[in-house]
Amino acid sequence: MSELRYDGRVAVVTGAGHGLGRQHALELAKRGAKVVVNDLGGDRSGVGASAGPAQEVVDEIKKDGGEAVANPDNVATPEGAQAIIKSALDAFGKVDIVVNNAGILRDKSFKNMSPEEFDAVIAVHLRGSFLVAGAAWAHLREQGYGRIVNTSSPAGLFGNFGQANYSTAKMGLVGFTKTLAQEGAKYNIKANAIAPVAWTRMTEDLLPADFAGKLGVDQVTPLVAYLVHESNEDTGEVYTVGGGRIARIFVAEGPGYGQKETLSVEDVRDNWAAISAADPMTVFKNVGEQMGPLIQQLTS
Repeated sequence: MSELRYDGRVAVVTGAGHGLGRQHALELAKRGAKVVVNDLGGDRSGVGASAGPAQEVVDEIKKDGGEAVANPDNVATPEGAQAIIKSALDAFGKVDIVVNNAGILRDKSFKNMSPEEFDAVIAVHLRGSFLVAGAAWAHLREQGYGRIVNTSSPAGLFGNFGQANYSTAKMGLVGFTKTLAQEGAKYNIKANAIAPVAWTRMTEDLLPADFAGKLGVDQVTPLVAYLVHESNEDTGEVYTVGGGRIARIFVAEGPGYGQKETLSVEDVRDNWAAISAADPMTVFKNVGEQMGPLIQQLTS
């Protein structure tokens, strides 16, 4: 089988000064992509700023014969997001790939979480992904090509104690990804999301120490690299990945229960088993499909 290459492609990777983003940038550059390495350079709570982390990754890419530029702008501001994409346009003339990876943590139990701690995490993970993808969107549409990967999380898909802010942002990215997939379809823009499990500075307090060697970032990047390759035709999907395992995660609907008469509270109670049944389940591609069973009931 031939090697997957990205020659002639320009990739923007946010939060690429450390961890997953760094590995994504290095791998894409090694395979021929020109890369914008974005990182604000703060700590994992989002405090501070430094151009150093992004530049160090760029230096490593160039040392290995690749092409890259560093960008220290903030994904959470419109000006920062525009500047990130402008870095790609100024240095390489276009943008083909956007990997939204930047993130911060401000974990706290829900009863102790302040609005500021909630908003800060939403701003980077969810709003930042919106802003960076939005800054690139017109260029992707105009050229009739684009690949976007957003970084969700198992915490978003299934919830996690002490992460109301983080899990909200990460589940929001699922809906965001699915909408981009639908709006980008006619322009050959594919958008997918990953829910990674990896040992990084973001997760070192959350994962068992003895898993560090088994949950390397190098176990996540191959999926990202495939999803942003021109040969990938899948879009609007979410995949969990880590430790050598990849699986598709989907939002599904059970068979449900319906009746012609207006439902009463007692009807809900008496048919709760049917309402809660999981099988047979259906995975819908869009809202129109999901409305199908209801429309059928209303018109039959």
